[in-house]
Amino acid sequence: MLFNSSDLKSTKRLASVIGRNLRGGETIELISDVGGGKTTLVKSMVLAAGSQDFVSSPSFTIRNDYSFNGGSIAHFDFYRLTDPGIIKDMLAEEIANPKAVVIIEWSRIVQDVLPKDRVVINIKVTGLDSRQISIDAPPEFAYLLKGEPLK
Repeated sequence: MLFNSSDLKSTKRLASVIGRNLRGGETIELISDVGGGKTTLVKSMVLAAGSQDFVSSPSFTIRNDYSFNGGSIAHFDFYRLTDPGIIKDMLAEEIANPKAVVIIEWSRIVQDVLPKDRVVINIKVTGLDSRQISIDAPPEFAYLLKGEPLK
C-alpha cells in the first residue's frame, strides 16, 4: 500500500491506525533516511496502542521498551552499530515472543534474524513535512491497516 502524507498530522494518523491494531507478535521494519520520521511513527503507534510511556529514539541506547495492554513494544535502532553482537540474540528472543511487538530501524545488519513475514514501512521524504509511505504487509498482518485514522 502507498500513502502520500501531506503533513505531520496525516503521518501521525496513519501510524495511529497501526498502533490501535497491534496485538503482539508483529515485527515492523522501518526504512528511511535520517530525519525521515521513523521516531514520529513509533511515537504515534505506541500512544495509539494505549501506552503511557515516553517514547524517544533509541539511537544511543540501541533499544527502548514500552508497555501496552498486557504486551510490550521493543524498539531497536542499529544505526550506530557495525556488528550487532549480543543485541542480535536479544532481538531474536523478542521476535519469538508472541506478546511482543518488535520495531526495528536500520536493520541491515540483522536481516538474517528478521522473519520473512514482517511488515516493512518505507518512508520517503517528499517535502518539509510531507512523506510518501509504502507499507508492505503479508496478508496475516492486513488487520494492522484496518480502521479510520484518529483525528
